[in-house]
Amino acid sequence: MAEADYIEEKEKELYAFDDLKIGVKGFSDSGVTKIPKIFIHPPETLKNSTPENGVKHQIPVIDLKGLGSDCSREEVVNAIKDACETWGFFQIVNHGVPIAVMEEMLEGIRRFHEQPVEDKMDLYSRDPKNQVNFYCSGDLKVRAKSAADWRDTLACRAVDDKWDFEALPQVCRREISEYIKNLTELQNLLSELLSEALGLRKDHLACMGCLKSFSLSCHYYPICPEPELTLGTIKHSDPSFLTLVLQDKIGGLQVLHKDQWVDVPPVDGAFVANLGDLMQLVTNNKFKSVEHRVLATPLVKPRISVASFFAPTDSDKRVKPYGPIKELLSENNPPIYRDILYGEYTGYYRVNGQNGSSALPNFRLH
Repeated sequence: MAEADYIEEKEKELYAFDDLKIGVKGFSDSGVTKIPKIFIHPPETLKNSTPENGVKHQIPVIDLKGLGSDCSREEVVNAIKDACETWGFFQIVNHGVPIAVMEEMLEGIRRFHEQPVEDKMDLYSRDPKNQVNFYCSGDLKVRAKSAADWRDTLACRAVDDKWDFEALPQVCRREISEYIKNLTELQNLLSELLSEALGLRKDHLACMGCLKSFSLSCHYYPICPEPELTLGTIKHSDPSFLTLVLQDKIGGLQVLHKDQWVDVPPVDGAFVANLGDLMQLVTNNKFKSVEHRVLATPLVKPRISVASFFAPTDSDKRVKPYGPIKELLSENNPPIYRDILYGEYTGYYRVNGQNGSSALPNFRLH
């Protein structure tokens, strides 16, 4: 069969599965022992790397406790700077969000996804204009060229930085609302720390509007009967400026560091922070956006995580160009990327950046 015909057939199967509106969990709950071929990934994308010379790398964990003193703040800023330049990934603890709020959020998301299928179907949609969508896997046309993710998602977003809490699913409305309120405070602190790590005024990124708004993707990775054949989330980088991830204790998140897949182990009370492509663009490659993935969950228990994507507001996305920060440029460090609208980047990423290859090179200056 020609490749184009194969992709077309796969796309039809993906859309047929999507039309059932049951999600991956609905399929998993039917007691299947084999996964459909639309979820089977090529062997090369499933490989786990062996540590070079037996050296296992560890994700930096940064403690934000004691930020009030100048000495401690300088240490934290330097640690964030190093992590952003070398990893693009780090974990933060003592960040001010109560552990009870984090745990209740995870439990609320579990409760949503573990409802009977018919109670979730009304929200099943991929319409980006909706404030709340429930769906499985990623973009179907893109996934037809590789394979679908073994994952369901409840996606929630604000409109121009204004949250309509009444639009959230009632079964987890209180938990998500409380989580959003706490995350807003942390958002401002991280914007300051990242600005200082770049050697800029602490309000610089805030004035640019980079981290002004955020959306939530509340993921549920059902138990998989053949985890060695699929992925929870395919290898990708994020199109945001910054992503904060709340994960449960199951594990499975991995980051690509020095050509090795490194586990991001669950740490009690921690958020995982990773930089997105737009942060690499505006910092002119000073800070790194790196690829990461999630392994499929074996026959133990489902994995739950919440990704918060920090980006400009809807209005800024449409009219405000973003390019390398002028204060970071010099004769020896000329701009690498052209100025672009955020929507221009995400539009290209949606088609070309979700299949394991970076979308950033398309926006380099020639």
